[in-house]
Amino acid sequence: MIMTANPATGHAPASAKRVLDPIDRVSEILFGLIMVLTFTGTLGAAEAGHEDVHIMLVGALGCNLAWGIIDAVFYLMGCLADQGRGIKALKALRKTGDPQQAHGLIADALPPLIASVLKPAEFEEIRARLIQLPEQPLRARLSKGDWLGAAGVLLLVFLSTFPVAIPFMLLEDAVLALRISNAIAIVMLFLMGYVFGRLTERNPWAVGLFMVLFGILLVVMTIALGG
Repeated sequence: MIMTANPATGHAPASAKRVLDPIDRVSEILFGLIMVLTFTGTLGAAEAGHEDVHIMLVGALGCNLAWGIIDAVFYLMGCLADQGRGIKALKALRKTGDPQQAHGLIADALPPLIASVLKPAEFEEIRARLIQLPEQPLRARLSKGDWLGAAGVLLLVFLSTFPVAIPFMLLEDAVLALRISNAIAIVMLFLMGYVFGRLTERNPWAVGLFMVLFGILLVVMTIALGG
């Protein structure tokens, strides 16, 4: 989920990048969806009263909000760690006089596939450009893009609660609300799996079905373990 710029690779600053890439969005929605399912799955719809539904909704919303905040904090920590690695790598690149060592530092900062096709002359050109970059800050700092990314993480985790919870807000019949809620959850799990399959060049239908089964399994395990 790390989206900040890395000064060792010459990437654009975080403010010029999307807050969260599509895979991050899918992951955050799946996380929030599974969290709320652990609450709706424990509701005994046949015996549930209005107070039981209210407690379940408050618990689901509160839990997802708390986990959204925690996930956002981890996101910011990842941003700082990514920037710190970039600053450290750029400092090492400027200090070394060994071209081979410099090329190795650059290769470590690049995706393996891209690094594998670059020739020594291309590595040297990248090294020369990096050395000419303005002085980097002495320590990692959070940018506006980083804070926006953290806000996006929080909102995705929290808002993914609502589609599954809406039937309980609108319907008096807890049994009907639970059935509609479960149907919405299954559809959302499938759609997120389908999107993930397309993003990763896998069979989207197979990944969608797997995500439904995997999500249900996680919910059952969480409930069985007292979660």
